[in-house]
Amino acid sequence: MRDTLTVILAGGRGSRLEPLTRDRAKPAVPFGGLYRIIDFVLSNALNSGMRRMLLLTQYKAQSLDRHINLAWRNYFCRELGEFIDVVPPQQRIDNNWYQGTADAVYQNIYAIESEQPKDVVILAGDHIYKMNYKPMVEFHRKMGADITIGALRVSRDEAKQFGVMQVDLDNRLTGFQEKPSDPISTPDDPDVCLASMGIYVFNARFLFEQLCDDATRTDSDHDFGKNIIPAAIQDHAVYAFPFLDENRKRDAYWRDVGTIDAYYEANMDLVGVDPLLNLYDQHWPIRSFQPMLPPPKFVFGSEGNSSRRGEALDSLVCQGAILSGGSVARSIVGPNVRINSYAHVEDSILFEGVEVGRRCRLRRVIVDKGVRIPPETEIGYDPAADAARGFTVTDSGLVVIARGEQLESSQTPDIAHS
Repeated sequence: MRDTLTVILAGGRGSRLEPLTRDRAKPAVPFGGLYRIIDFVLSNALNSGMRRMLLLTQYKAQSLDRHINLAWRNYFCRELGEFIDVVPPQQRIDNNWYQGTADAVYQNIYAIESEQPKDVVILAGDHIYKMNYKPMVEFHRKMGADITIGALRVSRDEAKQFGVMQVDLDNRLTGFQEKPSDPISTPDDPDVCLASMGIYVFNARFLFEQLCDDATRTDSDHDFGKNIIPAAIQDHAVYAFPFLDENRKRDAYWRDVGTIDAYYEANMDLVGVDPLLNLYDQHWPIRSFQPMLPPPKFVFGSEGNSSRRGEALDSLVCQGAILSGGSVARSIVGPNVRINSYAHVEDSILFEGVEVGRRCRLRRVIVDKGVRIPPETEIGYDPAADAARGFTVTDSGLVVIARGEQLESSQTPDIAHS
């Protein structure tokens, strides 16, 4: 894989994830307590033997850049030709922001060419899955392909949100439609379509030619799915490569956590007895930044007072968290979280540094980093009241409290128990 360069697209706004993306790029949003979304594609690449990476950023990239420096720099040795370089928009070619996925790569074509790769692997930085890219690159070379696309089987209803492919018996593409209203199903199952995962392997020289040609077209969106791939099918060797899931469960796991509800459901799956995503797999580890924090602590469990007990059931609790007489159920508790006496948190996600005051009640709430919930506060039980307080409330009733939110106590704390 030394002659392969990996380009990771991590510049999307993530507007459907607001307010979680109000101060950070979508790939930098925390996931599963310890991780960031970007950690999954980076772990896949590293586990696949890819050690030359360009991470293309754009919007609100400071948090993402800091995370890369803390979590990922030590895995690469520049003296051995290994690197992970965060590349903000250079505007070397024009003064515009990236106009599409293909334009993002085109505007960094000089940085890519300077590495002289044989093949370029292009990945999206905002999906949750486990995959070894090495067999895909080997397939690409064996078939003499110009482009190879990662392919996922999805339902016809889901396929409306993807690029949909049709292939022959050799997996060579015969058709491609970007987000069709009436997706074409596979020959073997009328209810299933073959969807593009946004994972591409390009012959480097072919990629440069296509990007330069596309950049001159005024009628192009400068996007791989909308323009580059459909134009290449007729005269070039474009193949699909079936998704090989390293998660090693019965059903393939791939998630686009692009909305608040999708993000919440993917996190909540992790607290199940047998979650679909296996984070405890030593065969395919997911790496991230591990801060130097003490173990989680649970206190006030031996007083005989059943209402004041630090406990967590069916939950993930990260290092540095203290459950000081408060209880948690079916939730994800991030690093350095404090849950005080008589508080109860259920079906919720608490980011790093959140403090939950005494006698609070939280249900189906996502609380962003560093927010302090005053004592006696109740959130997640009355959607209308939560919306009136300025919180984001989804159609399903999920409440999101943004980073930097200043909450006022709704009631006077019980002084006898303070």
